[in-house]
Amino acid sequence: MSGRGSTGNVIAALASFFIPGLGQLLQGRLIKAAIQFVLAGALWLIWMGWIIHLWSIYDAATFKG
Repeated sequence: MSGRGSTGNVIAALASFFIPGLGQLLQGRLIKAAIQFVLAGALWLIWMGWIIHLWSIYDAATFKG
């Protein structure tokens, strides 16, 4: 069972650090991954993408599945 702080979540958080949503994709959460990827891309156009980027990392690290 994976939980907060598990190796899988750490890897997912690191993946999301590089590409928002990638960690969620690794965790099998396709819709959440797509939402975070698209939102981050759209918001980076106005220099606010860091908000979604940080949310993506936190969400991947704290996922309990």
